[in-house]
Amino acid sequence: MIERNPVPTELQLGSGDPASATVDAVVIGVLAGDGTPVLAPGAAEIDSAFDGGLAELLAVAGASGKAEEVVRVPTRGTITAPLLVAVGLGPLDDGAEPDADAVRRASGAAARALAGTGHALSTLGRLDLAAAAEGTLLGAYSFTEYRSNGGGKPPVGRVYLLSDADGADDALRVATAVATAVTTARDLVNTPPNDLYPASFADRAVALAEAAGVEVEVLDETALAEGGYGGVLGVGQGSSRKPRLVRLRWSGGESPRATVALVGKGITFDTGGISIKPAANMDQMTSDMGGAAAVIATTVLAAQLGLPVAVTATVPMAENMPSDTAYRPGDVLRMYGGTTVEVLNTDAEGRLILADAIARAAEDGPDYLVETSTLTGAQQVALGMRTAGVMGSEELRDRVAGHAQATGEGGWAMPLPEHLRADLDSRVADLANVSGTRWGGMLVAGVFLSEFVPEGLPWAHIDIAGPSFHSGGPYGYTAKGGTGVPVRTLFALLSDIAENG
Repeated sequence: MIERNPVPTELQLGSGDPASATVDAVVIGVLAGDGTPVLAPGAAEIDSAFDGGLAELLAVAGASGKAEEVVRVPTRGTITAPLLVAVGLGPLDDGAEPDADAVRRASGAAARALAGTGHALSTLGRLDLAAAAEGTLLGAYSFTEYRSNGGGKPPVGRVYLLSDADGADDALRVATAVATAVTTARDLVNTPPNDLYPASFADRAVALAEAAGVEVEVLDETALAEGGYGGVLGVGQGSSRKPRLVRLRWSGGESPRATVALVGKGITFDTGGISIKPAANMDQMTSDMGGAAAVIATTVLAAQLGLPVAVTATVPMAENMPSDTAYRPGDVLRMYGGTTVEVLNTDAEGRLILADAIARAAEDGPDYLVETSTLTGAQQVALGMRTAGVMGSEELRDRVAGHAQATGEGGWAMPLPEHLRADLDSRVADLANVSGTRWGGMLVAGVFLSEFVPEGLPWAHIDIAGPSFHSGGPYGYTAKGGTGVPVRTLFALLSDIAENG
């Protein structure tokens, strides 16, 4: 089992004049003005040290203020730090300060540029301390556990964030905890499937839960059979590495405001089973447990911060493999609770294990149920690789989508049209696991899941097939590989519920 500190970069609150700070580098923000860079608020002392000519100097060095642009300028003794790093925040918007995600993205870009640096100071905390902290830690993230050479330059060692805001200590503490949860989810997604399989994934969940004082229960294949979890068992029966179902429970403290059920898809590797996937990009199917990683990390985070919301995570874990014991197209599975499902495509396996988990989670009588999963390629076709599709009860759906957008993780409310239910009619069972057409696949999957949600229970389904994994080069605070989406969305929702019910 790989164990490490997921956020090796240390954050501390800074104070005093950044021009005289004894650090290796100072970070300032730059906005894109009308053809010229404009210094963002927070850099006045640095500009004064350059006799008010810093913006002109940065323009000569090529700075424009474009979002995430990084320009490095040697200071030659003008300020104490030998290096000035100017990072773009995007267009100047009628004098308004940059929004939180612009600060978060700029801080992430700066953190990557500071790899190999010992100590740095950032003035971006004066714009938004929490966003600067999250962006710095997430931008500094790298997954190097399987690299024999250590993976190149180490991340920046320590960053002092300047802030004049009230409650800065608490804001930094919470932001650090949130970023740590995101990187924990990233680590789980990035761990290769030969090391992360249902039993070892369950072990990781147990270790995380116990360290945070979270109650945890693991059902093995025998307990799953006794409990009637036909979806999890059916999907997992083709692998020699047997399925699990993990339940984590945070009590919410003495007076929880509400109870929330979280459900996450935990397919540790997905070949498609008998309905096997094309070989191209199948290596990325190690990320098919991104939803499970997110809900585990979020539940642990809620406990660590003492959030007054009772949270129970129900996480089905299986490996979808083709073999002589694998489930087949044409099989009928009996889900937890008794509903029967005809399997028409074994590559639509996520909804089968989620059906069991949703039905079980609903038995607890939660006030809200939120499920997230890398569920459909149709989500990627409809919304691309950075925008999750959010479905479910309209009020909760819109609430979740709003938090996804506000946190910068991205989410868009989508409908669940009633007429699509007829496409899931089966000739032999209560319903089929896929429709007979290619149209509206993301929505059809949501309609399938809705069959297992009790009437009247507010619920939301977040399809993160695209946003959970980034296969290109890093940008903003997003590294290549697992993204940790939608941990920050889920935490924002829980915080909202804790405050407003």
